[in-house]
Amino acid sequence: MKLDVLGMQAFVGVATCGSFARAADMLSVTSPALTRRLMNLESQLGVQLLERTTRSVSLTAAGASLLPRARQLLDELAATFNEVSGTGLSQRGTVTIACVPTVGVQFLPALLREYSQHHPDNRVRILDHTSHGVAEAVQRREAEFGISLADVPFSDLESTPILKDRFALICRRDHPLARRRQLRWEELQPHALIVPGGGSSNRPALDAILGPLNAKLQALYEVQRSATAVGLVAEGLGAAIVPELSIQPGAYPQLRLVQLNTPVVERTFVLLRRKGSAMSPPARALHDLIVRRARRL
Repeated sequence: MKLDVLGMQAFVGVATCGSFARAADMLSVTSPALTRRLMNLESQLGVQLLERTTRSVSLTAAGASLLPRARQLLDELAATFNEVSGTGLSQRGTVTIACVPTVGVQFLPALLREYSQHHPDNRVRILDHTSHGVAEAVQRREAEFGISLADVPFSDLESTPILKDRFALICRRDHPLARRRQLRWEELQPHALIVPGGGSSNRPALDAILGPLNAKLQALYEVQRSATAVGLVAEGLGAAIVPELSIQPGAYPQLRLVQLNTPVVERTFVLLRRKGSAMSPPARALHDLIVRRARRL
């Protein structure tokens, strides 16, 4: 049987007010509309709920039996509606996002800690992909939004710049360059290096800005992930060119990070989402938190 909420409201209103006119005024409807709602409810139930005279309204036996249950039902329905439409159930759920691995090392963990403080019941699924893979995950609706590099154009996606990251050199404390605070790129030429490989999202930025100088560097190892480069450096296999965000502060006390300039090589990270898409409330809360954090940075 279909639940007639409007009929229940009409019945409880009349029973409470003792008058059709006062009940109609309380529910902000006309008296004829209120009467129709009550008659529809009585027709659906197959019983008469109210006895009407020109001067009074009284409950039938069926009406007296239904009234406390109807009041409880409407109260529970109102409480559920308030919970869902406020900061309750509508804000709870699972958020799926995609991101490039570098963002997952330093930027995203601190942000998710803040998010979990405000939304402790929410689950977050993170799909770590290459820059192109992040865009495809958002495009295929596998993720509600993504954090990617700004070099992947998709006509059906909109992007919002949120973060810049520059390339640096990491080396062990016993490396000849470990005591330097800054280096020019050409100063790297005599040293064995671990560099981003051809399939890495980092390689295009280096090729575009460094040009011929990039080819002169001694690439002893090529890797696809910055985390791999960090591990090789920790084992003393050379110094590595990596984005600064790929090193979590304090994670490798034996490593030093040296800034690279002349030129400064930077990458821009963007938030990607489908044009015209409506995100779930949990995803919207995380998306907006990322935007606010990016503005502070």
